[in-house]
Parts: sequence; structure tokens; C-alpha cells
Amino acid sequence: MSFPKPFYRWRPHPWHGLEIGPAAPQIVHAFIEITPFDLMKYEVDKATGYLRVDRPQRTSSLPPSLYGFIPRTYCATRVKELSSGAARGDGDPLDISVLSERPINRSEVILNARVIGGIHMIDHGEADDKIIAVLENDNVWTNVKEIDDVAPVIIQRLRHYFATYKTMPGEPSHVSIERIYNCEHALKVVQAAIDDYDEVFGK
Repeated sequence: MSFPKPFYRWRPHPWHGLEIGPAAPQIVHAFIEITPFDLMKYEVDKATGYLRVDRPQRTSSLPPSLYGFIPRTYCATRVKELSSGAARGDGDPLDISVLSERPINRSEVILNARVIGGIHMIDHGEADDKIIAVLENDNVWTNVKEIDDVAPVIIQRLRHYFATYKTMPGEPSHVSIERIYNCEHALKVVQAAIDDYDEVFGK
């Protein structure tokens, strides 16, 4: 019996073992860590590649979209240079929020996402950008090419969620949302994160 190509004898690490995407930086793979149905914050364990429980969601707001990261990206020097006010990159893969018309209620899935914009966010002085994308070939979002094509209420929900999802009662916030940026700048951020990854980990 011959195995199909490509074939992985063992599960690949979602950060280092998956491909960036079919047409990066515009169309990328997104590895989904949490869904709009999750009351817990999950994130990939960097050592094993399995999902780890990070914390319960601290506020009453749920994630307004699918949320995860782009494989083989890394937020370091080049990402920091695109983030005015940041002292450094956050040392994580680049985060991505993906809009989908049909509910996807499970995580640890891979999907094709088309980049349309992003959120310039700084967390404890670190560049912590959130790329905004739409599910490729989505029946409703398929014609959305730019962040301005998204209803303002959806952008407000994303902005509010990321501004508050680490809030602790009685403690000052260390997160600031600097601005929402367009597709052109988002593509530069994605490419910078790809180049940062290649420099640190190799192609």
C-alpha cells in the first residue's frame, strides 16, 4: 500500500509543521484555537502542539469570530517595526480572526483565510497584531476584499473583545488598541511575520 503525498506519519506541529497557505501573504492557513462558542481561552502549547487551557474567559463577551494563528509566522523585529509604540514583538505566531457565515463550532481545524485588514494592538509594550480575514470561498463573505467592506458593528465587537479579553477586575489594563488598518498594511504585517519566522527558525 502506498501512502498519499504529502503524508505525515505523525501529527505535524501546527505552528512549525503546517504550511503557511496557498497564496501567502494574501490567502493563508489559519489554525483555529478558539471559536465563538468557547467560554475558555485555549492556545497551542508551543512544546507539544496540543491545545492547552489558558484561562476561562474573564468577561461576559464571547469571541466574535474564529481565532487562531498563521503557521510558520513569528512576531519579532520586522513586525515590531510596523507597530508604532511597541518595544518588541510578542514572540508568538501571528494571530488571526476569521469571519465565517456558517458556524464552525470546533477548534483544532485548519482553514484557508483571505486577509482583509487587521487590528494594531499593543500588549505590555509588545506588538500583538490581530489579522482580520474571511473564510475563503465563504458564500456570504466571498466578495469582501477590504476591512471597510465589513459592517462597523462587527469591527466594534472585535475591537471590544481584544481590548477586554485580558481584563482583570481592579487591575489596570495593559492592552491598547491603536487603530484598525486596511488590507494593504495587513499584508505587510503577515509578510513581516513570515520573514521573522524564516530568520529565527529557517525556511
